[in-house]
Amino acid sequence: MARVTLKEIAHEAGVSIATVSLVLNDRPCRVANATRERIRAIAREKRYVPNQIARSLVTQRSRTLGLVVPNIESRYFSAIACQLERRCRAQGYALFITVSDDQVENDIVLLRQLANRGVDGLFLIASSERDGADLLAEELGQLSVPLVMVDRYLNQFACDRVRFDSELGGYLAARCLLDHGHRRILCVANVHGSNSGRDRVRGFRRALAEEGVEPMATKVVQSSYHIGSAYEAAGHLLKSNATAVFATSDSIALGTLKRLYQAGCRVPADYSLVSYDNSSADALFEPALTAIEQDAAELSEHALCLMLRRLESPEAPSVDEVLPPRLVEKDSVRTLG
Repeated sequence: MARVTLKEIAHEAGVSIATVSLVLNDRPCRVANATRERIRAIAREKRYVPNQIARSLVTQRSRTLGLVVPNIESRYFSAIACQLERRCRAQGYALFITVSDDQVENDIVLLRQLANRGVDGLFLIASSERDGADLLAEELGQLSVPLVMVDRYLNQFACDRVRFDSELGGYLAARCLLDHGHRRILCVANVHGSNSGRDRVRGFRRALAEEGVEPMATKVVQSSYHIGSAYEAAGHLLKSNATAVFATSDSIALGTLKRLYQAGCRVPADYSLVSYDNSSADALFEPALTAIEQDAAELSEHALCLMLRRLESPEAPSVDEVLPPRLVEKDSVRTLG
């Protein structure tokens, strides 16, 4: 079916093409209300769809934005993508969602591809690779469109960014276990990856230090943010004398639970567990997991506000927003007598 043009609508309405354009774009013009309604009625009848490409040539805006996420299979990252897409759509923007597979080289390729396709701005949840951070920061400095970093951040690059306070989250998780009488607590975390993982461990250790827990009892086991990696890491838990574990993401919690259940252990009867994100575990496992919640809706709302602000004020100072997470207590932590 051929695209209906402004010229066709103008011919049928008996007005100029310029008048049709002004009316359909809600621009100020001296046109009688009856004429306005006739133009809109004809456009509806013919199922007129604006030519965004042509409009972009005039406005220098594509009304599109791009998002790079590390892992769309992560419930947390997919929740961010979903919430952000809805909010962009409500503001009249289309959001292109791409996946880096948690690799810096893919971050760079995808950012370039999206920028070259004319998006007005970019959202980036950076990969967790540490070795490529400097290279990624260099690439970010060459972008020709606004950038908002979401959830994860780079110390090497200053830009608009929004994230939750991961150190506070780690502190709250450890505090929960301590308040229930646990002192032998294992932490499974991605300390070799993103800054957020190391921040969570830092908060975890700070809470234990406040209680005078001996350093040997604050062991941290490395795991990536994938269920399989956490499954392997949980072997350390089974060999330890720990009574509780802090898993620094829901994916890590799920891998830990799988290993424990296969070994015949149960939560919280054998081990208490505090998870992070509060995004997926309840749908897959019993009992419902006590977790540190990072609200994807709140995060996406702040990210889009930063982007819209940047598009309106390109020279404004960069903003670094840090949101407070919260502890959601459920059924996976028992009190030691």
